[in-house]
Amino acid sequence: MATRPELIAIVGPTASGKTGLALDIAERWNGEIICADSRTVYKGMDIGTAKPTVKEQARVRHWGIDLVEPGESFSAADFKRHADAAIKDIRSRGKLPLLVGGTGLYVDAVMYNFTFGPPANVNERERLEAMDVSELTAYCVKHNIELPENAKNKRHLIRAIERKSISAISKSALRPNEYIVGIATNINTLRTRIVMRTEQLFENNVVAEATLLGKKYGWDSEAMTGNIYPLLKLHLDGELTLEEVKDRFTTLDYQLAKRQMTWLRRNPDIMWATLTEAKGYIHSLLANE
Repeated sequence: MATRPELIAIVGPTASGKTGLALDIAERWNGEIICADSRTVYKGMDIGTAKPTVKEQARVRHWGIDLVEPGESFSAADFKRHADAAIKDIRSRGKLPLLVGGTGLYVDAVMYNFTFGPPANVNERERLEAMDVSELTAYCVKHNIELPENAKNKRHLIRAIERKSISAISKSALRPNEYIVGIATNINTLRTRIVMRTEQLFENNVVAEATLLGKKYGWDSEAMTGNIYPLLKLHLDGELTLEEVKDRFTTLDYQLAKRQMTWLRRNPDIMWATLTEAKGYIHSLLANE
């Protein structure tokens, strides 16, 4: 008789259907979900990050959600500590941990047991903080550091520099009885799902959420500089219409999906399948224990 899988990761680009699949698997096989998403760790950012809804969280216990305030920093090393503790807790109760998300570094840190280097050097951080955007950009070019998506954001530039020097210093092989399943999605289907999800954000009143978050944490807070929130700030300032925000965010989310796929495709351990095939494959793994 085959051994029951001890951990299953479900990965794929944004809007690929990971959440629905994970809920189905967790309900059928007594599982709990660990969200591997760098957006959903922030408290209060529920609509704009497409966080699992209250109803979804009531169906199955979720981990990796609402861990820090939007003004606080949160690293892949922080996530690994949280996820490792969650996996231990879930297994101790005879349940199945499901690691679900599109933040590839978070998933890899757990599945390959990354050992991280030391925290950022305070003196080095102060030196970088004293530099302006043009100086930080020149530093990146000189030291062959890939520029962040928002290369005009000083905080993003500093984070890119620190990531270059503080990375995973060791990595283990995928452990026995642990699996990574990737959701392969047709490009046109993915575009359609992203457009639909953008519309859903506005139906759920993401503008009101962003307004409250901006007042509470400030628009320059770390978490507010990404995702849909900077676009909503431009709308609230009268610089963009709602339709322009939707169009721009749809493009940004699609670009995010492509970056996620670029990261994931390099991993030979991922078993790629359509959403329907993935569901059947995971059920077969668990049914044959």
